[in-house]
Amino acid sequence: MQKVFKLLFFGFFILSLISCGSSRSKVITTKSEDKSSERVSHSRNTEIEPTDKKVYNIISKAKSFEGTRYKYGGTTKQGMDCSGLIYTSFLEEDIAIPRTSREMSLEGKRLYLKQVTPGDLLFFETNKNRKVINHVGLVVERERDNIYFIHSSTSRGVIISSLSESYWNGAFVMARRIL
Repeated sequence: MQKVFKLLFFGFFILSLISCGSSRSKVITTKSEDKSSERVSHSRNTEIEPTDKKVYNIISKAKSFEGTRYKYGGTTKQGMDCSGLIYTSFLEEDIAIPRTSREMSLEGKRLYLKQVTPGDLLFFETNKNRKVINHVGLVVERERDNIYFIHSSTSRGVIISSLSESYWNGAFVMARRIL
């Protein structure tokens, strides 16, 4: 029994090293829009009211965690990881989605960036040593060429960032719509 516990602990530890990372990686993507070099503040206050009440409630739930510290496996105000933020926010509307960013990236419909609207998910590869999706964010606002998303970063916790920031733009892999 103790061997099983040790194996489970080791597996959990390895998974924690690859989930929701913040290392820089170069990712080749098929983006259909030009990259914007404009930078915006991580603390941008975005007030939106999507026409879809479900989307509004999901985004509102995610924003209620803004400022929460990062914690691997976390799903509460005491600590939140990237996929936990999305998972918890979608549960606000009784929508069950997978718990990990990699599994989430297989759900819904894949989108071109020009199709992205609030409520859609953005997926990233942030680990320079592995080419796997390990980070997810929820789109909260769209302004012309800027897409703002909320996510839990390992260094700054739950924040709103812009896809036009060079780090996130370089790590971006795809967008998907669950709703």
